[in-house]
Amino acid sequence: MGPEPAGAQPHFHRTISESFFVVSGTVKLFDGSTWLAGQPGDFVYVPEGGLHGFRNESGEPASLLILFVPGAPREAYFEGLVELAEGRWTPSHDELQAFMGEHDNIYV
Repeated sequence: MGPEPAGAQPHFHRTISESFFVVSGTVKLFDGSTWLAGQPGDFVYVPEGGLHGFRNESGEPASLLILFVPGAPREAYFEGLVELAEGRWTPSHDELQAFMGEHDNIYV
């Protein structure tokens, strides 16, 4: 993650768990009720259906190792996010909701 603010707002997944391991920098991790400051070596496990989020708001680069179980095919999801961020894809609200649902990202 670059130094500019970025990350995922609170959401959950119906079919996969997600784990985060902070590799470098400071990453805010949402545990369903509170944003915590994750430091290198910190680990967070989020079970299926668990509300969570993550953000780098430190002004410095940071990195996370993210693990999805079962190993869900996430490439198309992240490719879509890049297209969205770069302005190469400008979906309607309904198209964006369908995209998120297709990839099991339910934002609250």
